[in-house]
Amino acid sequence: MNRSTLQVLGCYILWGLLPVFWKLLAGVNAAYVLAQRVVFSCLFCYAFIWVKKDGPAVRAILRDKKQRRLYLCCGLLISVNWGVYILTVTTGRILEASLAYYMNPLFSILIGALIFRERLTAVQWVSSALAFIGVMYSVVLYGNVPYLAIIIALSFALYGALKKGIRARSEVSICMETLSVLPLALGFILYAQFSGLTTFSSLTGSEIAFLVLSGAVTSVPLMLFASGIKQTSITAAGILMYVNPTLQLLLGVFVYGEAFTKANAVTFAFVWLAVILFVADTLRHRRHA
Repeated sequence: MNRSTLQVLGCYILWGLLPVFWKLLAGVNAAYVLAQRVVFSCLFCYAFIWVKKDGPAVRAILRDKKQRRLYLCCGLLISVNWGVYILTVTTGRILEASLAYYMNPLFSILIGALIFRERLTAVQWVSSALAFIGVMYSVVLYGNVPYLAIIIALSFALYGALKKGIRARSEVSICMETLSVLPLALGFILYAQFSGLTTFSSLTGSEIAFLVLSGAVTSVPLMLFASGIKQTSITAAGILMYVNPTLQLLLGVFVYGEAFTKANAVTFAFVWLAVILFVADTLRHRRHA
C-alpha cells in the first residue's frame, strides 16, 4: 500500500472515529456545535491558505458569480450533513449514522443515473433495490423510518454531485463553502448567546477547546483525502470507504452500548449485501477495463 492510499485510508479511519469526538460535545446544543464547526473550519482553512500564500485562488472565486453560487449550494448541503450527523451521534444513534455511510454510494449512483444520465449496470440497479428493501423493512414492520440516515446519505451524495463542478484544492474549497454560510453560523451564535439557548459562559473549558478543535477535526481528513486520491485508484478508494461506517458501527455497539436490534440486523443485512454486490461489480469492470 503506497503513501497516497495510506492517506486515503487515514481519512476514512479518522471519519470512522469522529463519533468519539462529537460525543465529547453531547452536552452542547447540536445546532450551536454546527455553527461553531463552520466558523472554526473556515478559520482553520483560511490560516492554511494564508501559510501557503494561496490567496489569489480565493479572490478568483469571489470574483466569479457562478462559482460563488456553487459554493453556497455546497456550503448549505454540507452544513445539513454536518448538523444532522452531529445530532444523530450526540443523541445516541451512531448505528443510524453508520447506516447512512453504507447507503451513501448507492444514493450517489442513483443521482448519477437520474441527474447526470449515467447508465447503471444491472448489478447496480439490484444493489440499489436491495438497500431500498432493507430500509423499507424497518418502515413497514416496525414503523421505524431511519430518516436521519437518509438525510445524511442524501445530503452527502448531492454534495458530492455538486463538487464535480469544483476544481479548487480541498482547503480552498472548504474555506469557500464555510465562508458562504458563515453569516448564518455567526447569526445563530449571536441568537444563542442573547436568547440564552447556549451562552459562552455556560460552556466548560473542555467544551470550548473541543469547539475550537472542530475546525481541524473537520478539515484535516479532507486534506488527507484530497492529497491521497490523486494517486489512488477509484476502485481502491471506493472499497476502503467502507472502513468509515464499519468503525462507526463497532463504536456504536461495543463502546457506546447501542442495541443492535432485529430491525437493525435485517436492514444492515440488505445494505451489506447491496454493498458487496456493488463492490464486486466495480472490481469486475475495473479488471475488464
